[in-house]
Amino acid sequence: MDKIKVAFVDPHPIVSEGLTALIDDAPDIDVVFSELSCAVAIQRMYHQPVHILILVLYKPDPEDASQIAGTIARHPRVNVLVLSMFKIENLIFKMIRAGAKGHLTSETNRSEVIEAIYTLRNGYDFYAKTITNMILQHYLVGDETNEQRKEYEKNLSSRELEVLKLFAQSYTNKEIADRLFISVRTVESHKNNIMKKVNLKTTVDMVKFAIRNNMVDLFA
Repeated sequence: MDKIKVAFVDPHPIVSEGLTALIDDAPDIDVVFSELSCAVAIQRMYHQPVHILILVLYKPDPEDASQIAGTIARHPRVNVLVLSMFKIENLIFKMIRAGAKGHLTSETNRSEVIEAIYTLRNGYDFYAKTITNMILQHYLVGDETNEQRKEYEKNLSSRELEVLKLFAQSYTNKEIADRLFISVRTVESHKNNIMKKVNLKTTVDMVKFAIRNNMVDLFA
């Protein structure tokens, strides 16, 4: 399998160098470049395609969502992973709606960054626990009828229901795998099956579905 090509957008070169040093020696990951702005990275990706673009954000900026949407419009195959130093809910949701496939926070560590990269490359979204908790608190109302939800839920296996509940409780892929004594790849397979069976498009929708079906106690 070809290496996962990763690029950074970070206005501070020394931070990019540190992040590159953290992940560049990971198996199957290759940091191909780092740029100071999205605009420059967009142009560079025409000549140096990447799989994951990590956007490092230090201050809230309403234009961040537009930059993400513009990046994806020009490079539809690129997965944008945000690493933000702030937790402003409305801006985070704007970035997710703009197409960011993952969102990490300043509390992240090397293993979580690497897990996020592998998860995005495998076609799944990845959010830090604090971001997932925001989603849990935010999406409390849905459009499906009770009958639709019950019918959807009947289509899920007992193991798929376990995976769905654990994901909605902010467990990562690896934590779910360890808890259920299965592989991370099997967890991802279950998540993919859940989304197909319940007619969901993103992992955010999975969390919404779990909340609407009272599968998780938000205030435990």
